[in-house]
Amino acid sequence: MDGMGLLCVGKVDLIACDSREEDHPPPIHFELVPRLGMERDDVTRAPPERTDKTPLIITQRFRSPTLVVDGMSCLSHWYSRMNWVCGGQWTEYMEVLKKWVEAFTSAGIKLVFFFDGVVEEQKRPEWVKRRLRVNKDIVKIFNHIKQHGEQPGQQLSCLPSALATFTPLALRSLGQDVFCSVREADYEIASYACCHGSMGILGQDTDFIIYDSAPYLSVAKLRINGLTTVMYDRQRLCRNLGLSVTRLPLLACLLGNDVVSEELMQHIRSSAVAAYRRTNPALYSGPPQGEVFLAVAQFVSSLSASAEEETGLIPHSLNVASSQRELLKKGICSYLLPGHKDYELVDISVPPSAFEKYVSPEILKACREKHVAAEGFMVYSVVCAGVTECSNSLEDEEDEELLPQALVYKPCRQRIYGLLLLLGKDGSSVDAPAIREWFVFPGNPLKEADTVHPVAINIPSGQPSLDLLWFSSGPEVSALRLAAFLTVFDCLHYSDLHGEIGDSLLAALCLVTYIVLQVETLSEEDVDAYLSQAVCLRLKSPLELRQIELPVLSSRAVQLGSLYVRGLSHLLGANNASGCALPSAALMPWHGFDGRLFHSKYLLAHSGAEKSELLDRDMFCLSEFVQLKEKLLETCRKRGRILQSRPRETQKNLRCSNTSGFPSGADRGWRGETRRDLQHGQTWRQREAACGEQSGYENPETPQWRADHRGGGQSFHSHRSNSYEGRPLNWNRHPKQNRGRLHHNRGRYQLAPRWQHPPAP
Repeated sequence: MDGMGLLCVGKVDLIACDSREEDHPPPIHFELVPRLGMERDDVTRAPPERTDKTPLIITQRFRSPTLVVDGMSCLSHWYSRMNWVCGGQWTEYMEVLKKWVEAFTSAGIKLVFFFDGVVEEQKRPEWVKRRLRVNKDIVKIFNHIKQHGEQPGQQLSCLPSALATFTPLALRSLGQDVFCSVREADYEIASYACCHGSMGILGQDTDFIIYDSAPYLSVAKLRINGLTTVMYDRQRLCRNLGLSVTRLPLLACLLGNDVVSEELMQHIRSSAVAAYRRTNPALYSGPPQGEVFLAVAQFVSSLSASAEEETGLIPHSLNVASSQRELLKKGICSYLLPGHKDYELVDISVPPSAFEKYVSPEILKACREKHVAAEGFMVYSVVCAGVTECSNSLEDEEDEELLPQALVYKPCRQRIYGLLLLLGKDGSSVDAPAIREWFVFPGNPLKEADTVHPVAINIPSGQPSLDLLWFSSGPEVSALRLAAFLTVFDCLHYSDLHGEIGDSLLAALCLVTYIVLQVETLSEEDVDAYLSQAVCLRLKSPLELRQIELPVLSSRAVQLGSLYVRGLSHLLGANNASGCALPSAALMPWHGFDGRLFHSKYLLAHSGAEKSELLDRDMFCLSEFVQLKEKLLETCRKRGRILQSRPRETQKNLRCSNTSGFPSGADRGWRGETRRDLQHGQTWRQREAACGEQSGYENPETPQWRADHRGGGQSFHSHRSNSYEGRPLNWNRHPKQNRGRLHHNRGRYQLAPRWQHPPAP
């Protein structure tokens, strides 16, 4: 709804008094600044009319002031002024989130966060359009890196991969209430704020002006140091437009929204603009979208309301086809919240679960509860919706050596699907389930979803049901969970390392091993960069990580960093599906990955640096690195994977020629033109179809499975992340000492109780 202007601006002071003083509720200060013809980002909510121009202070009674936060609209606000191109500065990001939350909580304001949990089918076309648009920006980003060897400026930037996946978990670890939506997130936010009497909604979406809910506050205008922002006022908007508040949903639909496309109502907007120019001969000097907005508002206000009640939300005088009238009615209903007189027209039915016949009712219930509580990444979308999606990743479409992450992790996802839907089944089912995948990668036009079939996994120690893995306890069940998790990544033979090394290192070893086996062109130097980063990260302070300087950027390292972070999200999905074999905290990127650190290790490894230099001349890190690499090389030998050394051009070779960019020869080296390991000279694009057919799975040869592993999964009952001990472990200690320390705080995997707030509709 571009061009929403003609509003009064109010400066809002969010600082609240001590919430314990119930008789003295926190004040909210408004300063009226009348303005006309503003951009919609400056539209703010104002208090009631007043006759003088002095600042106005209004006291509103909030017993427990609660601010509902649209998490998705805050991502770019939180992740700013940090390196984003190398895969994410996750430790620094956690510090930002912590300070941001503390700014509100110290002022007595309770925060409730909502994140998009699903992409509704009616929004899929718009989702695809945006993803394809971002793909074009990513091409420009890689061109800039290749030409200048540095991160582009803010005018050409994007958020790190999987930021939306891990941010809800980061906020939960900070003790915040976080919810993921099961329908349109804007609706759930507005509904929650309305039903709970929240002091406001913090976000950046004009739909919040249309909903009859709590005041809408701008995150784009937020000044965190003083907790001031601007407020958007629907009442003032309607007064300035001469429009009834009840007509705002119709106005939104005619301008175009997620239900009613702009193209469908173009004829109405065109005639409205023509009529507006006839009645307003003065030349309009504002932005074009502003004139359209004013014209449509004038058109809506001119519609007769006499027959409105008889025709169900749509004025009879609005001359549109019956099919368009029904679509408009559906669009208007999407804005009606509980308590509205026409709320009975809203379709609040919950669609049946996609694969309810493959799982028990208890699993379905747990999937939904964990999803809403932001603790069940991937399992809800698979079991209940039958659809998974993944947004853009930093991938170079010109690099034909590196497979896109969607294809690299496809076998892994198929096993996760099998773990959720086929575990304990005899495999005789004729109507095997199929999951629809919307994964963005170069060359995928996203015209339709990819149909992916689950692959059954074979756990040598038994074939338990999913209910057993999720809801039972005991050493045997813990061992089965671990076996299921490792089998997803073809790493069951690493089970003997559980308890011998830290959980984050075990996860890193599994992930790097999986990538090596899937990506034939991954070199020994790439592996050294991955493993040395994982080992050294725990010894780095946030300040040390911020102070890492990169003399030049490698476009290939950028893609490898993004590939690794996407792998962490697959580790999380596999862990959730298996019943949490590992503490979730061990899989979080702020415990296992730093983009700038990885990039520095990549440059060192490919420049031929000694291993001691690669490991920061720390003997303990060197020892851990050697142990991990020996395990990985042993796996490669058993699978017939020859890990070759193929150093790329590094900054040491480039300094003499050009410090600000790349000479053409070096550019080819950075882009990775070596095709030594590609089968029959084919590129990944030519082999994509063959990769899609690899649905079979063979269990690797493994040592005798030990059934006496202690510990289990993360408690399914807690809504807070368990604390994570990231201390390096001594390889020379007795195994029992390590296991006792590592497994001491692990709980039992149980059904999560219902949260304090009502579930999302």
